[in-house]
Amino acid sequence: MIDTVSTEIAEGGERIRLDVADGLAVLTLCRPDKLNGWSWESTRQLGLLADRIRFDDSVRAVLLRAEGRAFCAGIDVSAPGGAITGTSAARRMRNYYEGIRWVHERFAVLARLPQPVVAAVQGYCLGFGFELALMADVRVAASDAVFALPEARLGVAVDAGGDLRIAREAGAGWAKYLALTGRRIDAATAERLHLVQLVTAPDDLDATARALAEEIAGNAPLAVQGIKRAVDAYADAALPAALDRAAMTAALTLTSEDCREGYGASAARRPPHFTGD
Repeated sequence: MIDTVSTEIAEGGERIRLDVADGLAVLTLCRPDKLNGWSWESTRQLGLLADRIRFDDSVRAVLLRAEGRAFCAGIDVSAPGGAITGTSAARRMRNYYEGIRWVHERFAVLARLPQPVVAAVQGYCLGFGFELALMADVRVAASDAVFALPEARLGVAVDAGGDLRIAREAGAGWAKYLALTGRRIDAATAERLHLVQLVTAPDDLDATARALAEEIAGNAPLAVQGIKRAVDAYADAALPAALDRAAMTAALTLTSEDCREGYGASAARRPPHFTGD
């Protein structure tokens, strides 16, 4: 079950850590042993921490980063509460639809923060990880970063709007190319497609991203926040309706036989056999 009620993070259960100092809020994905794999609980914690940042006048900018050798390698299939259940196929699909809509709402808390968000990306940035990075206002990537939306290879749709944001940044053709094939791209290609704004050596990533966030934090808050709102209002004009369509498609595919086959084939390291069911 998705925990939509609790406002606490259990000791030892941190997926994301928040540190605030000197005008900067630092959100750190802190499950490096799991390659910072994403879960329903990760989504809940992201929303809670973003809510804490929102009304903190001392925070002028946000740095989104990760511990370990990967930014986020996608969904953690071993996380508790991974599958949504229902007494019928229709109810299960409805529950997935509402679950994905809830994820969109929690992600929107981050994306719509008044303070600009700078993401620092290293290693694997796949699936939900890529979608999370795309919600930042500016992205800095280490030269070893690898980006992909592999969902179609697993029999599911891109469910958190990553393909839509790629279409916004790089164009519809590149969004379809990446989402329909699931192919991986390196940091240099991501920079060429305007999906990242800076590429740096892995050892310089934290310092470069932090310096950029601090530079933004040093500018006039009302001007910075107004610029962010204006650009987002233009760039995201069609996003709400498209996200709802994405939630419905995600619910349909997550309850399909092809999804079961895709994840089973991935676990067995064999090619999947999709039937369209």
